[in-house]
Amino acid sequence: MDVVAVPTLPQPTPAANAAAAITLTGINKWFDTADGTPLTVLQNIDLTVPAHSIFAILGASGCGKSTLLNIVSGILKPERGQVHFSGTPAKDYTAWRSISYLFQEDRLLPWRTALANVEFSLEAGGMPRAERHARARAALQLVELEGFEAAFPYQLSGGMRSRVALARSLVTEPGTLLMDEPFSRLDAQTRAQMHEEVLRIHALKHLTIVFVTHDVEEAVVLADRVAVMTPRPGKVREVVAIALARPRDPTLPEVTRYIQRLRALI
Repeated sequence: MDVVAVPTLPQPTPAANAAAAITLTGINKWFDTADGTPLTVLQNIDLTVPAHSIFAILGASGCGKSTLLNIVSGILKPERGQVHFSGTPAKDYTAWRSISYLFQEDRLLPWRTALANVEFSLEAGGMPRAERHARARAALQLVELEGFEAAFPYQLSGGMRSRVALARSLVTEPGTLLMDEPFSRLDAQTRAQMHEEVLRIHALKHLTIVFVTHDVEEAVVLADRVAVMTPRPGKVREVVAIALARPRDPTLPEVTRYIQRLRALI
């Protein structure tokens, strides 16, 4: 495709060259169709996610973004290629509880309170109930929902439900947070508030965050680096480093230039 010319963009800062938290090498993924013909979804994906960075995977619907995130999480296995975490192959990696996944839907259990929904992530490990309570309360406080512990999902707004889901993802104290378009169903104002929340928590906890989005503005506002995917079969067209200080107002010319650049690549 032809790429629209845009003004020269700032270069990434040295901090962007941090040690790799996640490395994808030669990732290929296909699925069998009803007639037995393989459908290639991802082809020859090579990516490096620096530790403690925010990394966006951007592309149109159907390009394999969520499939790629599911491969990183271990939900899916690639047909070819390898995933490494801090240099350790995924097959040998043992600290899977250090990786948390925030899904597109909030997936809250309607019969549980906000506190009990957050606690759910801790129940499988046999943690004492008092400790689960304390950690769940702290996670809700982290996402600024203190005072809503006893509320049920139907009593919460969409943004508040997203905060509960975020708290549930953070209560295990992960080092890496994966997010699959978790704010796509929110209105623009609430989505902007959740962006601020993610950036605040990232700065506080120094997480490595990898998120999938088809929203160019969201990618520029949040990410340090953006991997732009081609249509299926998904390949990496280009990785763009966003060399701008935060917060990033989408109306500012320097932010708009990045938005234009990414739109041209898609």
